[in-house]
Formats: sequence, structure tokens, C-alpha cells
Amino acid sequence: MEISGDIGAAKTPVKASIPEEAIIRVVAVDDDEYFREMLSNELAEHGFSVTCFPDGPSLLEGLDSVTDCDVIVLDWHLPHTSGIELLPQLKRRGITIPVVFLTGRALAANETLAFDGGALDFVDKARGMANLVRRLRVAVRAKMREPEREQLLRCGRLALKPQISRALWDDVDLDLTVGEFKIVHLLARNVGRHVSYRDIYDTLHYRGFIGGAGEDGYKANVRSAIKRIRSKFRMHDETFAEIENYTAFGYVWGRGCGSEPAS
Repeated sequence: MEISGDIGAAKTPVKASIPEEAIIRVVAVDDDEYFREMLSNELAEHGFSVTCFPDGPSLLEGLDSVTDCDVIVLDWHLPHTSGIELLPQLKRRGITIPVVFLTGRALAANETLAFDGGALDFVDKARGMANLVRRLRVAVRAKMREPEREQLLRCGRLALKPQISRALWDDVDLDLTVGEFKIVHLLARNVGRHVSYRDIYDTLHYRGFIGGAGEDGYKANVRSAIKRIRSKFRMHDETFAEIENYTAFGYVWGRGCGSEPAS
């Protein structure tokens, strides 16, 4: 396979024996030419169609290729614009396709940044190609299962715009990250009902995702996210107290919405 450095993108054909409906279209961004070629070939063997870019600027110039794909794979350490810096630029351009980060250094702090920015998964390259294939299939299936959202959901003083992942309190944009928005959305849809740590963590990633240190390590990530969310609400409303803790279980969106969930 030849990858053109001048054009910045190369399409890997998928074997004709793979049914059309089974093809998963991947856009991959990695500055290592050898790794791009290996990634393309390996994924093609598993029924993926892969378009490669060497860096962020070339990806942004080729957004026509991105809009038709099923999942975007970003290397964490990219030249010019890092993967985590590229993520919000894609969001601002209206790209809502699932993003999976690939990294050679699976640091917990980077994982948190990725999920807070709205990435669906964070995969260590050292885990091997078979692991990546499984994670990409799960990511695509999780996205396909998401129901179509209404343009505007209201829960008392809270207004949610799921299509663009924006939350407003008294009509003021709270500037939540995509991950923070997902948590608020989940809680507001279940007003008055306790939502477990596990369910909150799953909404950031996908059901059954394993992360954090130790068996219950994910709970610390959830608590940190809730703390950040509360702080953003209280920047606009010092009396904000809708998110209440249910000891050892999770959280509940409490007062202010009456008995009705976001609708």
C-alpha cells in the first residue's frame, strides 16, 4: 500500500469477500507512516475501510472524508496540533462522529482529558491490534444504539441541546465539556431517581468499559466530574443544589424540576 505524503490521505481497499454492510469506515490520524500502513492493512483484514492522515491540519483540510466515516482514530501525540487539541476543533466544525484515542503512553491524566473532551475510548497501542479491533466495533455499535434526540430538552431552569452537547442554566451557556454534558443529560432524564456511579461512568464511555485504578477506581473519576460540573453551575448560580449525592451509590438530580424528567 502506498501512502502519499503530499496529499496526506490514502484509502485502503477492503477485500471483496467482506459484505458491504459489515464494512466499518475509519479515519485514522497518525504521524508515523509505518504505523499508518500497518494499521490500515490490519484493519482491512478485519473488514474496515481506512482513510489515513498524517496530522491534524491535513485532516481538517479533508473533512469531506470524515463526514462519511463511522469512527475517528486519533493518535495522542501528533505534530503541529496534538490529538487532544484537535478534538474540540472537530466539534466546532460540527463533527459528532465517535473519536477513539490511540496512545503509546496510557497515562491516567491523559485518559481523563480524552473522556472529558468527548472521546468515546482511549486505547493503549501496546495492547495490540486485536484489542483495538474489538474496541472500535464496540464504539461503533454504541453510537448506532444512541436514540435520536430532540433539539431542546427542558428540566426546570435547565435547558439541554443534545445535538450540540450544550447545557444552559437560566438561558446561560455553562460551557460544559462533552463528557460533563453527558452526565447532566443522564441525571436530568432521570430526575428524582438515583443514578449509580457505574451508569454515570458508562455514559461517558460505553456500557462495561473498564477504567480507573482498582475495582472501584471509576468512582473517583465520577466524583471529580461531578465536582467540576457543580462548580460550573455555581459560577452562574451560587445557590445551585440540584445534583445530590446518594452515599455509596451515585447521584440524583433533585429539586427544581418537579417530578418530570427532561423532555
